Amino acid sequence: MKTYLNTLLLSVALISFTYCNATHNRTDTDLTATENVVNKSNKQYIKVALLLDTSNSMDGLIDQAKAQLWDIVNELSYAKCNGHKPQLQIALYEYGNDNLNAAEGYIRQVLSFSEDLDEISKELFSLTTKGGNEFCGQVIQTALNQLKWGDNPDDLKLIFIAGNEPFTQGKINYQAASTNAKEKDVTINTIFCGDYRQGVSMLWQDGARLTNGDYMAINHNSATVHIASPYDDIILGLNEKLNSTYVIYGQVGRQKLELQAEQDENASSYSKANAVSRTVSKSSHLYKNTSWDLVDAEAETGFKYEALKQDLLPKNLKGKSETEIKAYITKKRHEREAIQKEIQALNTKRKKHIQEHKKQSANGLENAMTQAIKEQAKRKKYTWN
Repeated sequence: MKTYLNTLLLSVALISFTYCNATHNRTDTDLTATENVVNKSNKQYIKVALLLDTSNSMDGLIDQAKAQLWDIVNELSYAKCNGHKPQLQIALYEYGNDNLNAAEGYIRQVLSFSEDLDEISKELFSLTTKGGNEFCGQVIQTALNQLKWGDNPDDLKLIFIAGNEPFTQGKINYQAASTNAKEKDVTINTIFCGDYRQGVSMLWQDGARLTNGDYMAINHNSATVHIASPYDDIILGLNEKLNSTYVIYGQVGRQKLELQAEQDENASSYSKANAVSRTVSKSSHLYKNTSWDLVDAEAETGFKYEALKQDLLPKNLKGKSETEIKAYITKKRHEREAIQKEIQALNTKRKKHIQEHKKQSANGLENAMTQAIKEQAKRKKYTWN
């Protein structure tokens, strides 16, 4: 399962989690200063909806997604379109679990499109398996209906569905769902957890073919392979310094800082190398926390220092003047940029070391997803650094 979840998050890999989702569960006063600061109309997105089978046999798949999320995110961070770096949004669905509502096809939207990588990690770690009845056509159609895919022709819009039962189960025909996906410019990629030829006979390949997506088969029960490098300890030490640059705002800020630490720990629970991959993700442009961190929020168009509420500032900034607050945030920004630059430089060396020591059997889910995304991105003139 560990091998699958590293792959998954790149295709994973992840939410009409536009800015309003990023401010989910906050009080009305928490982000007054950063309200409406993000104008996304001109931004490009890689939108990935992950549809994961959470029936009894899928523990390995879920485990891979957890273990491989950050490697997927890191690979996507190198994408460019028309000279710009697109943002990443990930949505997460589970299906085929007997704990879910039968009337809704044993399907649950875990997260709408979101850019909050910590929240995505948290929800992945919350998934459990039981049951069940896997209705591929219905979960695809549900994701098409519920998510805000948008109409920007430069956005890369992808569905990755993973499971191991016949693709034809359920009351909604997968061919009809595929027709709707094409209308929304969404590409469906299928990942069969088992033998390649068996997946073909169960029509998983046909499910991908109809939208010019990729069909892949993986061993979802194989363990994720993490390769250590001589740079890991240094990068992990920099992660602690990086965490110290966050300047929280309001109650949500305190909660989100705790969530950040929790996801650091979740990544570490798989291996040191996985924790390093998460740290690298945190040093990329895809890891942004404008809803609760004043350093990220201040960089957004529309931010106003005079709108900050004193009672929502962290203790060390309460009672400070606007000039003093600005100087402190600027100082933290410079610290963060220097740390991120150092992490990226070390990661370049780390990647070279991993490539030199990588065995022939690459991580199934991660490798499958990243290859699919890159090939499909070429159709929209995306490039990779």
